[in-house]
Amino acid sequence: MLNRIFLIVLDSLGAGEAPDAAAYGDSGSHTLRAICRTPGFCIDNLRRLGIGNIDGLNFLGPTPSPLAAHARLRECSAGKDTTTGHFEISGVVMPAPLPTYPDGFPAEIIEAFSRETGRGVLCNRPASGTQVIEEYGAEHMRTGALIVYTSADSVFQIAAHEEIVPPEQLYDYCRIARRILVGDHGVGRVIARPFIGQPGSFTRTSGRHDFSIEPPSVTVLDRMAEAGLDTIAVGKINDIFAGRGISRALPTAGNDDGMEKTLAVAGEDWHGLCFVNLVDFDSAYGHRNDVEGYGAALTRFDAWLGRFMEQLREGDALIITADHGCDPSTPSTDHSREYVPLLIYSPALAPRNLGTKDGFFRIAATLAEAFGLENGWGEPLIEQNAF
Repeated sequence: MLNRIFLIVLDSLGAGEAPDAAAYGDSGSHTLRAICRTPGFCIDNLRRLGIGNIDGLNFLGPTPSPLAAHARLRECSAGKDTTTGHFEISGVVMPAPLPTYPDGFPAEIIEAFSRETGRGVLCNRPASGTQVIEEYGAEHMRTGALIVYTSADSVFQIAAHEEIVPPEQLYDYCRIARRILVGDHGVGRVIARPFIGQPGSFTRTSGRHDFSIEPPSVTVLDRMAEAGLDTIAVGKINDIFAGRGISRALPTAGNDDGMEKTLAVAGEDWHGLCFVNLVDFDSAYGHRNDVEGYGAALTRFDAWLGRFMEQLREGDALIITADHGCDPSTPSTDHSREYVPLLIYSPALAPRNLGTKDGFFRIAATLAEAFGLENGWGEPLIEQNAF
């Protein structure tokens, strides 16, 4: 039986269009292919593990003797966002997409929010997070009205200048929105987006905070917590699961901070799961259509990965995957419906090609099997006795 498992989600690192990509407007999307030819791109450690041996990724350079079990996973949930992707990784398949608002939120939602916060509302439409503060930031500072916007994802985002609305007050406003947004309007996440600066030079801060809808059914995190195992959340994992099933939360200010905190956790003694989300791939590069920045970020992760693997102990395992795609080379700035890569490494595990599998939930099944828990999520990718 394993002692510690590190599950690292490279947020949005898609592995090519899913079979139903056209239904989501994502035909031809391929995040990994888009970034692999950027200057200085180097993922030697991921290649050693076998990322180039995964179905459809041989352009990354297959390895004759990869170190990890490897697969390509197809999402079964309806959607292509952070919430549904992570929920399915934890064992919850969402049969219907979470609500989205291409024309903005209905009047009854905005009126209720404005009434309870005592502030007006600006924007109320899908928008880029950086562009919306440039467009409405000055008016927000003059009037105190909150900038409310959404995207192609199921999100209600609230942007406010820290001098006008201190972050803790902004978080309270998000809690109000979370209480309002239930039932048919139960969006996946309410997101606080604090910013600083002056008109013409506004900058978003690292004070982002997500207020997620709770998983609608039991997750593997719940099962682990019930069994008394450690469940350490690095990055926005705690927010995504609304704190449920989490024993310890380590918020981060981006990829570099997340990687260093994960490295620190590797030096500690604990028993269970360290669940990591590295958000910059998505928020800083995918949504910004920054192909070179995305490639450079994966190169930095790969260099860190070499250091991290040196810290793995007997009885440890490492799982690397993603939650959806966000191809930075397409005109769209939204997520893309893609397969995701999967690598499972442990010193005791014999490498193997697992092919293409349906269901991110197989990761939950694998975690349950590894820790000898009740497995309500189907066939695991790796049986317990294989470690």
